[in-house]
Amino acid sequence: MAFTPTRDRIKPEEIQTTTVRRPEWIKVRAPAGETYEWLQGLMRSKDLHTVCEEAMCPNIGECWGAGTATFLLMGDICTRSCGFCDIKRGQPTPLDWLEPERVAQAVKQMNLKHAVITSVNRDDRKDGGAPIFAMVIRRIRQIHPGCSIEVLIPDFKGSLEALRIVMEARPEILNHNVETVPRLFKKVQPQDRYEWAAATLSNAKKLDPEVLTKSGIMVGLGETMEEVKAVMRDQRSWGVDILTIGQYLQPSKRHLPIERYYTPEEFQELKRYGLEIGFKWVESGPLVRSSYRAAEQVRALSVVHRKLYGSS
Repeated sequence: MAFTPTRDRIKPEEIQTTTVRRPEWIKVRAPAGETYEWLQGLMRSKDLHTVCEEAMCPNIGECWGAGTATFLLMGDICTRSCGFCDIKRGQPTPLDWLEPERVAQAVKQMNLKHAVITSVNRDDRKDGGAPIFAMVIRRIRQIHPGCSIEVLIPDFKGSLEALRIVMEARPEILNHNVETVPRLFKKVQPQDRYEWAAATLSNAKKLDPEVLTKSGIMVGLGETMEEVKAVMRDQRSWGVDILTIGQYLQPSKRHLPIERYYTPEEFQELKRYGLEIGFKWVESGPLVRSSYRAAEQVRALSVVHRKLYGSS
């Protein structure tokens, strides 16, 4: 009997409909425009996926309108079932070893100066699909030199060997999102572990001290402000340089409910705190997502010099 992928994350009877009214500062623009349509056509023509579409990112109109997108590797079916994510879950298809070439060609065709690459979780593989990340990085270097690369990777279940495969390809930014506070891990992402996130981010710095590491947190799932700050302190202790903080938005009634909306002032408080404890860059706002303004972060932190242009 074939397994049918689904977007259900938890049983319908366990779902609570969000009753908190959306505040006026949460405004999502409908995607439109010539650049958006061109980019959508490009992805379809190369049989590529983007996390922008699969995860229903609220910034897709802004980012695609500016000609930027986050490529989603290894298909559009994830082996994990997080309560916040709208990517389909189930048994994924075999890896497509020609995918790295298509992604690299799309990056070149878009003439990107900074490419963001992520993937679904591939727990069906011991290496988590790490070789695909490495192949994409190296191929972009070959055919589109000068483009900096950010990879938003899974935790690979804390595997140092899988992480090493990615790090040896030398991305400019190594990103892994913690997503929430330790108390809510089993509720929000039941197949993930806080310890795996810690190992991924701290080991990345050990493998390549020059790499910029990055992580993200969602708020509004029932955590306290102090719990958020405690996670931020942990991330700094792991050597994380860049932090993104955004409001959780419920993709559908099948997903976890929003416990509350943070105010713009609270997001600013978290940004100030993050800079105070040593983050090099903090993006904090209601609609901030992991790859939001990623190109600006690279330019501001002068990461592109890392042997990309022959300088040290």
